[in-house]
Amino acid sequence: MKIVPVRTKKEINTFIELPFQLYRNDPNWVPPLRREMEKVFHPESNPFLAHAEIERFLCIDSSRVLGRVAGIVDNNHNQFHKEKTAFFGFFESVRDINAAALLLDTVKDWARARGMERLRGPMNPSMNAECGFLLEGFDSPPVIMMPYNPPYYLEHMEAIGFRKVKDLFAFYKDNTKGIPDRMKRIVELVRKRTGVVVRPLNMNKLENEVKIIKRIYNDAWEKNWGFVPMTDAEMDEMVKILKPLAVPDLVLFAEIKGKPVGVSITIPDYNQVLKHLNGKLGVVGLAKFAYYRRKITGLRAIVFGVVKEFRSAGLHAVLYYETEKAAVRHGFQSCELSWNLEDNDEINSFDAALGGEIYKKYRTYEIKI
Repeated sequence: MKIVPVRTKKEINTFIELPFQLYRNDPNWVPPLRREMEKVFHPESNPFLAHAEIERFLCIDSSRVLGRVAGIVDNNHNQFHKEKTAFFGFFESVRDINAAALLLDTVKDWARARGMERLRGPMNPSMNAECGFLLEGFDSPPVIMMPYNPPYYLEHMEAIGFRKVKDLFAFYKDNTKGIPDRMKRIVELVRKRTGVVVRPLNMNKLENEVKIIKRIYNDAWEKNWGFVPMTDAEMDEMVKILKPLAVPDLVLFAEIKGKPVGVSITIPDYNQVLKHLNGKLGVVGLAKFAYYRRKITGLRAIVFGVVKEFRSAGLHAVLYYETEKAAVRHGFQSCELSWNLEDNDEINSFDAALGGEIYKKYRTYEIKI
């Protein structure tokens, strides 16, 4: 059993293909697009790497690949939080504690050599992307941009000496049941008290809309655990990815006296499409994409943010109320609201008041190095 840094084309392909082997008999795993997966690790296609370093590793024996992992140092995270924290991500492993331990020990050594004091994860590659190991909710597939893994990864983490640092919650909302009457009354009160106006995304002024989203996003999440402000390049790249997937009626701005003070971004669950593509988007894949796209029934509410000045004004309720009205018009039957920090009592209580129920949990781990 040995560790191999990913360098050659063959090793790159092996890194990408490993989950396709590990999950080939798991009906709930959703294959990522292979070509999009590799873009994560190249500076020309991933602006995160302008301020971060990633190193990939494989664990192999004489006959097969046992696992993979990436070590990550995000300089912006460490500057913002005044920490010396490294991250691990893209972890996959057979059910072999020795292989898992060797992979993570390798990342610890890699991080220690860079002056880091703790290792946290999984982050793929940051909290602005997929993060955490699935802790509860193994009976259904993940929604778009949420992780999935076998339960034994959690056992491996505990056995190796990692400890929980934070859990993340995902709420499920059945749109066919409507908004509770109590929430409707709150929405009307908030409208009268604030004069808030909700409008959809204007695709003809997308550049300016993106600037508004970035300003609200970085203001609203500034004090959240693990948050790191997105750079202009990172926000532009995220918009580039989400633009062809978005439904303008489901990207909403809350304005008070003409000033944007809140934003919500809800996207169709394209994992319902990706599960039919086996990681490929050639001619046949594009035809399948077009076909299954029309059959998407679920959504993911990925961003709900209000600037500090109006955080207690109840604008979240108005934004979600208008989101669900639009979702019903477009025929979407359900929505996952994710992810929420386990100790964000305000937003967790809000999601429950909407009629949402916690149906998946995710765990992040940490170890001192």
